[in-house]
Amino acid sequence: MIARKRCLPVGWYPQSAEKIARFLDTVPKNPPPQAALAAVAPHAGWFYSGSIAAAAVSVLDPRSDTVVLIGGHLPAGMPPLFAEEARVSTPLGDVEIDGEFRDILQKELEDDVFPQGIAVDRYQDNTIEVLLPMVRYFIPHARLLWLRLPAETASFEAGKRIARIGETLGRNLGVLGSTDLTHYGDNYNFSPMGSGKQALDWVRAVNDRTFIQVVKEGNPAKVLAKARQDKSSCSAGAVLGAMGFAQSRGAGNATLLAYGTSVDAGNEDGEIPNSFVGYAALAWYPIAPGC
Repeated sequence: MIARKRCLPVGWYPQSAEKIARFLDTVPKNPPPQAALAAVAPHAGWFYSGSIAAAAVSVLDPRSDTVVLIGGHLPAGMPPLFAEEARVSTPLGDVEIDGEFRDILQKELEDDVFPQGIAVDRYQDNTIEVLLPMVRYFIPHARLLWLRLPAETASFEAGKRIARIGETLGRNLGVLGSTDLTHYGDNYNFSPMGSGKQALDWVRAVNDRTFIQVVKEGNPAKVLAKARQDKSSCSAGAVLGAMGFAQSRGAGNATLLAYGTSVDAGNEDGEIPNSFVGYAALAWYPIAPGC
């Protein structure tokens, strides 16, 4: 069986099972009584966003049969990308791809949802790989569906199709979308508020907060508009896929689990760098009976 190998260089996440367990065992986690239907996690290196990503992955159902991990970095008009390998490698062991689910979803998306068709994911990309060890750690017996979605409304429909296929196949699914928020500063050619404290305050209190709010509201058109106009999400298609799934499963509004920026990581002297990135963990839960 062919396995998709790791491609990210050392430094993105720990390279041994022992170091992964040590990191995740110390991350604060407050799982609610009920597992989340879907979540959104950031995809930077673990030093910067690992604790926030763990807050999202850890609330998914540990008994999930298949985890649909939706990456991004795809603009509108690009085809959805699927991993065609039989399994993927992680430091905690290989994870089997749910080939049956993948084949059915590919056909539906190609026939009905994305006129540009679908394609094989042959690229090196962090949006999925950096989260795989967490999925393996928190949901150790699940199979995987590796999918990247473009930033367009069809990705919301893709999430709904994932929900429907899961019900047809009798799968207990966990869905995880992958995005970082505002990329600010010279490194990203985006500095509308200058630099220093005023820039960081604006990203935290305005640009990222506004995007988080429209995700909570659950309107896919608003999510796309904010991501495009405000440059507040690098992988809006992944968010829409998770949102479409959650709404199809009867979830309530998204809940913010954790938020931070790359400035918060190891910044002991309090100096604000010229360039930084925002991160959030969100989750959708079933609506409680009687609500």
